[in-house]
Amino acid sequence: MQREITDDLDHLLDALPQHIARRLHERPGDNLLEVVLDLGRLPEARYPEEEVVLSDREVTEEDITYVVAHIGVFGDDNRAGIERTLHRISAIRNRTGRIVGLTCRIGRAVYGTISIIEDLVQSGKSILLLGRPGVGKTTMLREVARVLSDDFKKRVIIVDTSNEIAGDGDIPHPAIGRARRMQVPTPPLQHAVMIEAVENHMPEVIVIDEIGTELEAAAARTIAERGVQLVGTAHGNTLENLILNPTLSDLVGGIQSVTLGDEEARRRGTQKSILERKAPPTFDVVVEIRNWKQVVVHEDVASVVDSILRGHVVSPGTRTLTGEGEVVREEQEVTIPSSATGPVRRNGHTVDRRMIKVFPFGVSRSKLEQTIRASQFPVVLAERLEGSDAMITLRNYYRKKPQVLRDAETSGIPIHVLKNHTQPQMEQSLISILGIEDKGQPLYQALREAEDAISQVMSSETSFELSPQSSYIRRLQHQLAQRYNLSSRSTGQEPHRRVTILPGWKP
Repeated sequence: MQREITDDLDHLLDALPQHIARRLHERPGDNLLEVVLDLGRLPEARYPEEEVVLSDREVTEEDITYVVAHIGVFGDDNRAGIERTLHRISAIRNRTGRIVGLTCRIGRAVYGTISIIEDLVQSGKSILLLGRPGVGKTTMLREVARVLSDDFKKRVIIVDTSNEIAGDGDIPHPAIGRARRMQVPTPPLQHAVMIEAVENHMPEVIVIDEIGTELEAAAARTIAERGVQLVGTAHGNTLENLILNPTLSDLVGGIQSVTLGDEEARRRGTQKSILERKAPPTFDVVVEIRNWKQVVVHEDVASVVDSILRGHVVSPGTRTLTGEGEVVREEQEVTIPSSATGPVRRNGHTVDRRMIKVFPFGVSRSKLEQTIRASQFPVVLAERLEGSDAMITLRNYYRKKPQVLRDAETSGIPIHVLKNHTQPQMEQSLISILGIEDKGQPLYQALREAEDAISQVMSSETSFELSPQSSYIRRLQHQLAQRYNLSSRSTGQEPHRRVTILPGWKP
């Protein structure tokens, strides 16, 4: 879709004193951001690259009174608008409450802005938009509401705190399409209106701008837990900002400090006090808006947050919109510090400090993600076949040989075939991809040794000491013991450090 911009600029100019509006009429208004009127100062127009003085006469009380008389009523947040437009007028008051300054911000409906993330919007996942002020978060939010309500016929409710999404007045701006708008009487009640929207109007999607308080974050979680798609914005430029924000970190699962026991800390190779995610994220996807043509996408927030907290270096996926309207994607990667894991053998080569990209075709992505998280294998699911290290598919798909499978064979990408969607099948396939299928390789032998030891410990109730292994292999052995409700510990010094399987579960 081509970008189309409508700004209803004439309505704002009609609300300004004539000598100021006249100067604005003389300039193209496509890039105008806001008009600033401060008592006793010269009026200014602000553009992305410059500020222009609009008159050689200072702003008077009569000028401010004129504007106030031609716009809507100011709310508790000192914001007002112009009916049936998206313009926002914000007031600065003195100690007695008298208005001494106005910021008249231009509101624009920009159609075609979400092509860069349209697949995410269609997926039904909850999406959080981040970015600096003025980068276009609200504009994109408005377009999301229109596309979901008009093109996909979904029941969309907009919780509009400052009338910034759907405009001032009782009749919402046509830029939101068939979406319905609930106005918020005062900003502190935004969280209550969010809950009311879910309970009273049966929405499939709720759109909310500027989640900024703990109550609003809690309301967002309640909405997500009820199975409603949530699309919103929050204060912060990046996902890392959100993680460090104690008020809003709940949006990405919340962060808690956990104190490990000596044994567990030694096993993990970390300090005793660590940070962990305490709950599933409210939002499945986080989009950082850089500008109109480029965004950074974190498509699996839970995994990304876990990786950041474990000290892994996350390189998120980037999407760029070309002049021809094509979206160019760079896939997300997670780099693990060399101290966090040992080398992985694959196809006779050592793959170190890089996540293996696996492209699933016809396989349950959610189950595969659960298996990866449970096993903590250095694997990330790819969105496209190009650039993948391997493909996982089901047997019936492999027999039919669709084009994507033929492309994988032509490109030399290994194809691993599952009989069914069970976790053991998926885990075995991942093990094969990591190069463990060769029974002569150390990793296969180490896991087989651990399985044999577990059988002996369960039957004899005596501990069993395994052979020395790298930290990566020891971690897999510990996880294997946990699955059978057995305790385990690592002893010794590198390179002779080893795992001992102990009888009984140690909470």
